[in-house]
Amino acid sequence: MKVLLIEDEKELSKSIETYLKQESFLCESASTFDQAREKINLYQYDCILVDIGLPDGNGLDIIRELKKNQSETGILIISAKNSLDDKLTGLDIGADDYLTKPFHLSELNARIKSIIRRRNFSGKNEIIFNEIRIIPDEMQVFVNQKPIVVTRKEFDLLIFFLSNKDRVLTKEALAEHLWGEVMDSADSFDFIYTHIKNIRRKIIEKGGRDYIQTIYGMGYKFLSK
Repeated sequence: MKVLLIEDEKELSKSIETYLKQESFLCESASTFDQAREKINLYQYDCILVDIGLPDGNGLDIIRELKKNQSETGILIISAKNSLDDKLTGLDIGADDYLTKPFHLSELNARIKSIIRRRNFSGKNEIIFNEIRIIPDEMQVFVNQKPIVVTRKEFDLLIFFLSNKDRVLTKEALAEHLWGEVMDSADSFDFIYTHIKNIRRKIIEKGGRDYIQTIYGMGYKFLSK
């Protein structure tokens, strides 16, 4: 899962980023309003953590811009301001949740996962799609009730496909979701094919259907039927 942290306190930002990476999130950060605005317009994220008080702007305006662009990204406000007005404003303009500093990193982790589940999978702790069952918090995948072993990238790719059923996803979009902005300098995205081939093989070996359709010259589509 891909997260953007918008936070100007360097020590807190470093602590959160380190923790989320240990929890297997792909975490990018922005310390200013302008950096955050650039990132949300260039990349897609599963969840964005927004500090209201930024040195060159207001985090609430980031949320307004996301909603103006009809983004489906989950939004969690993190702020030292324990103001009811700020909380109500943030939630009213489209944020999913609000967390007041200081907070435990384990609570932050739980809030992020809850937002992503609610946004993509109706808040369920398990994702069930036909013969495929996934327990996201434990990174477990079952096909016809039989467990399959997947790598972290294969797991994230499968979740991304299930979140975007029947949409054509380019190799560039898949690579950027899995590796973030570092993929801007990549010469080739052919390695995506290897991950997709592995997912297909592992599902089919357990009697599952091949849902991943190659759209030549464009990318891939995960079929809902």
